[in-house]
Amino acid sequence: MTVSLLLRNVRPYAGPATDLLIENGKITQVGANLTAPAGVAVEDGKGEIVIPGLVEAHTHLDKSLWGQPWYKNEVGPKLLDKIDNERLSKKRLDIDPARQSARQSIQSSLMGTTHIRSHVDVDTEHGMWGVEGVMQTRDEYRDIVDIELVAFPQSGLLRRPGTLELMEQAMAAGCEVVGGLDPCTIDRDPKGHLDAVFALCQRHGKPLDIHLHEPGEVGAFSMDMIIERTRALGMNGKVTVSHAFCLGTPDPALIDPLIEQLAELDIAIMTTAPASRPAPPVKKLLQAGVRVCSGSDGIRDTWGPYGNADMLERAMFVGLRNNFRRDDELRLGLDVCTTEGARVMEIAGYGLSEGSNADLVILPGETLAEAIVTRSPKRRVVKRGRIVARDGVSVRTAP
Repeated sequence: MTVSLLLRNVRPYAGPATDLLIENGKITQVGANLTAPAGVAVEDGKGEIVIPGLVEAHTHLDKSLWGQPWYKNEVGPKLLDKIDNERLSKKRLDIDPARQSARQSIQSSLMGTTHIRSHVDVDTEHGMWGVEGVMQTRDEYRDIVDIELVAFPQSGLLRRPGTLELMEQAMAAGCEVVGGLDPCTIDRDPKGHLDAVFALCQRHGKPLDIHLHEPGEVGAFSMDMIIERTRALGMNGKVTVSHAFCLGTPDPALIDPLIEQLAELDIAIMTTAPASRPAPPVKKLLQAGVRVCSGSDGIRDTWGPYGNADMLERAMFVGLRNNFRRDDELRLGLDVCTTEGARVMEIAGYGLSEGSNADLVILPGETLAEAIVTRSPKRRVVKRGRIVARDGVSVRTAP
């Protein structure tokens, strides 16, 4: 890699203006009035804010309907209704995982995301179709975004015999994270489900990211079992619980002991900051020392029509859901979608300091709070030291 770039007059995190010299995909110098080496391109930052690349720590690249005809949603209200409808509709609606994941990845990139963790369905009806498609996108679009795959048993692990064997196959093929789903309410065998997914982690030496939609005391029971296994297997720092609606229960006697153990074992929490469900208390978790990340979840799929892959908008949702009003609180919302997400995904070299990877976003705004609430489309996105999107236009063309 030989791409070099001097970003002049940018304001890291809306602080004082400075210059960033980027060489071979890394920030090599930070300081005012830097001299551009011969042959290095210069980009005028115009006094705009620069932040590290946004981190999409929870989405489903294989199932987006982005770029397809509008889908009329008439699906029943239960979780299993949505799961079964989606599985049966994939071929009928031509939701090709390679094409659709590429479309969503380009959209995410031009909005400022530089890293994605995608849960990818593994089931007995479609086998490795999703994994193979998203892996193709991961390999072909590395120039604009890094993608990490979670092998995800969306239709259930034990309730559909053969799925566990496919999960083994997905991990052997190169998925970076083991996924799981609602041990009590989907598989109805919490011990069996958790034994299986933790065993996959142990065999392949990989972390776990488990969906936990289960509310209240049922969710707390599953969470306690996850905590128990994390402790017993020494997987501290290697487990993420996604959604964790149970932590939104307004009963400190139920959730405070869980939060204490999450912090002790360094178990991370992912929240989309949903408007319609109880949500984990972000500030309380961060103050306890728990890593908290966020993501768009499904984007315009058979589950719901919402989403535009904008993690800056997601930072606003985190703020709204948690009643963040002060500027320093809004910064917490941004951190969840940047540095905290990078900590959860264990992204090496993330940040704006010398030696960091040159994955960043330049955007208008006087302060970070203003940038979050206005969410200007006038963004410049840099990946590995190269400008890959400008004002909503990507260097890549969607298939």
